[in-house]
Amino acid sequence: MAYGSFVIQKDLSFTIARAEIFVIMGGSGSGKSTLLNHMVGLQAPAKGDVLYDGQSLCHAEGEERDRLRRRLGVSYQSGALWSSMTLAENVALPLETFTELSPKQIREIVSLKLALVGLAGFEEFYPSEISGGMVKRAGVARAMALDPDILFFDEPSAGLDPITSRRLDDLILDLRGIFAIGDRAVFLDAETQTMIALGNPKKLRDESPEAKVRAFLTRGEQDAGGSAG
Repeated sequence: MAYGSFVIQKDLSFTIARAEIFVIMGGSGSGKSTLLNHMVGLQAPAKGDVLYDGQSLCHAEGEERDRLRRRLGVSYQSGALWSSMTLAENVALPLETFTELSPKQIREIVSLKLALVGLAGFEEFYPSEISGGMVKRAGVARAMALDPDILFFDEPSAGLDPITSRRLDDLILDLRGIFAIGDRAVFLDAETQTMIALGNPKKLRDESPEAKVRAFLTRGEQDAGGSAG
């Protein structure tokens, strides 16, 4: 992954299994969000490819590329809701754009998705009228609108108080934190510009030969700070 001649990360190679919770870890500036952008097709890799069931996202074009991207749902760090639209209108937008559903069917799906994230009754509220945690939950509802095969979360708990953060973790999988919900994780290192660890988070915390990985997962060193995406 690069911006011109400036390399962000190189030699990344991993496979994510169906139904797996996969965590991207690393310090600030290591390229976690950039990697997510590459995985959902918002940026093209300088070298390499992103494959879904063996199909190239990077080289797909037209209808085939749209079909692949419709398998993905993305919940962005800021929520990324349209401020001029109500929550219902935000969640309805993908359905109106990519389906032939009737307005009545769309309304029913929107109400269901918002109810699933604990926002029943907030359909007509605007993003500015609700809390940051509620905005992120609405973003999750929109990410689920088309019933995607794969959900991406860009630092879902960043900037939230502990209680709200826990509720959002519970929403994702009725458990809390990386160690509770993460099956496997990859650690991106800004210094070496590549991945330096891949495996179960608990095992990496206890047994990784890389000191900075152990420090990150035990929060043992302030200079190894960062977050999980």
